Amino acid sequence: MGILTCSPLLMLLCCPYLICGTIFGPVNQKPLKLENGRIGQGGPYPNIVFILTDDQDLHMNSLDYMPFVQKHLLDHGTLFRRHFCTTALCCPSRVSLWTGKAAHNTNVTNVLPPYGGYPKFISQGLNEKYLPVWLQESGYNTYYTGKLFNAHTVDNYNSPHAAGWTASDFLLDPFTYWYMNSTYQRNREPPMSFEGRHSVDVLAEKAMGLLDEAFEAGKPFFLGLAPVSPHANMWSPAFKDGNHSDLEDIEFSAPVPAERHAKLFEAAKVPRTANFNPDKPSGASWIRKLPKQNQETVDYNDNFYVQRLRTLQSVDEIVDSVVRRLDDLKILDKTFIIYTTDNGYHIGQHRMQPAKQCSFEEDINIPLIIRGPGVPERLASNIITTHTDLAPTLLEMAGVPLRNDFDGVAIPLTEEGLEEASRTRHEHVTVEHWGFASNEGQVLDLYPRLHQNNTYKALRVISKSYDLHYQVWCNNERELHDLMRDPGEMTNLLHPDEDARESIVGVHLDKVVARLDSLLFVLKSCKAETCINPWRALHPAGNVGSLRDALSTRFDSFYEDRSRNIEFDRCEMGFILDAEGPQFRQDDPVSYFDPRWHEWT
Repeated sequence: MGILTCSPLLMLLCCPYLICGTIFGPVNQKPLKLENGRIGQGGPYPNIVFILTDDQDLHMNSLDYMPFVQKHLLDHGTLFRRHFCTTALCCPSRVSLWTGKAAHNTNVTNVLPPYGGYPKFISQGLNEKYLPVWLQESGYNTYYTGKLFNAHTVDNYNSPHAAGWTASDFLLDPFTYWYMNSTYQRNREPPMSFEGRHSVDVLAEKAMGLLDEAFEAGKPFFLGLAPVSPHANMWSPAFKDGNHSDLEDIEFSAPVPAERHAKLFEAAKVPRTANFNPDKPSGASWIRKLPKQNQETVDYNDNFYVQRLRTLQSVDEIVDSVVRRLDDLKILDKTFIIYTTDNGYHIGQHRMQPAKQCSFEEDINIPLIIRGPGVPERLASNIITTHTDLAPTLLEMAGVPLRNDFDGVAIPLTEEGLEEASRTRHEHVTVEHWGFASNEGQVLDLYPRLHQNNTYKALRVISKSYDLHYQVWCNNERELHDLMRDPGEMTNLLHPDEDARESIVGVHLDKVVARLDSLLFVLKSCKAETCINPWRALHPAGNVGSLRDALSTRFDSFYEDRSRNIEFDRCEMGFILDAEGPQFRQDDPVSYFDPRWHEWT
């Protein structure tokens, strides 16, 4: 197995953007049921296989090294090139995925208590309010193996058990990221150690067993597979006895591949993009203070990258095994397969050590591939999708009525629906993070294990005319990047040290920022429909549905004179409301904006 020099993914990523419009919500969507193996009303419901990797990148070309993903998924499904996580950190991202809610609405904002992890998921009442529960209530059997959430441990797995699963075999902390010493826990049985075996190979066996079990039950099923690859390996002396460690005491290292993959891709290196270990600093806050990496660090990070590619080969084999088994069981054409990850990853971009947790494209723009009945084959879509869209999408696949409190909207899965969505679907992505930023590579004098004050609110706004990334840090520094001219996000147009131009899309920078600030103000505390259609909250008359609409000169006075900048009161490690600055109130917009609201909107 060698490097793929001309993959379908590479060709798909070269296509131009599609148009984003101003109408929100699902387009001509109907419950997706099967009738004679095709989309139709009535007949048996489809099966769903959901494969969720851990920290997999899109922008460092990891999918190019996965031939079975290309053969079975990209060649037979649709790649969503503009799919984003809304929090670039494992546990908050996974909770958003399974609940259809942004992290500020789940209040699961970190990987560990008190602000995150499985205990926080339980304490927020989410164990009865997430996808597997809803699927079971609608007649599905549900199965899962692998990592569910962080801080789901050998001590608390039964306090209480994760609800909603017909059968499960969870990978548990503190052994989750110890590739050669994993611990799994099946159904209501006690945890079992698999020391000496590769974690993903253990999961592969369990996946096949659960698939057979699901088929034999004779009901429509959902099967979730969550291998740990390509997350960094984590070890601490305390883990040996099942105890936990402070993050600063844990040893992070490159992921560990199965022995059969240990010699692959020896010549591979992190792609040398414009933002890889650049000569000049970029961004803001702690990122802008990072020094250029020396050759020793670059070499270490190249090896880290290669190890990630190697560990993904075990996942690639699982994809092949699952597809072949579905085919053998004669249910492949009646099954949706979804492939994605919890968040992206960076190695060397913007001088950063291996990790995630930022709002740069490497961390938030992630793989999403869907194949199944009625889904176009060998298609790349540029509609904007996020992890909060996945729960409603999966329910719609299963023919389950959608809830009215989702922060996302179902993704269209037919050629007609995708074509219409390319003209009418929303153009924004909400991104948020709280707490620290980790360093999963070498600890250096100027690059510690943890950077504090990595709390921020950000958004992406993408259309045919513009491609913007805007962020406000908890220290109230700001970033604005124009990805059409600067795809590596190297020039912060709002930093005083930058020789930045004064306009974007022919509009003065200050006017653009005023609109982005107001949009982010709504999105940072949005709920349900307001998250999907935030411009309507700002313009109740419905005459604004996009940034392009809002840039009309008729709104200049409102945005420039009557609104104010987003600001944090202080930096916190989690979602503490009184640290987050003023909040938008849907029922009382004039509490923030000018009292003559109707004149300006």
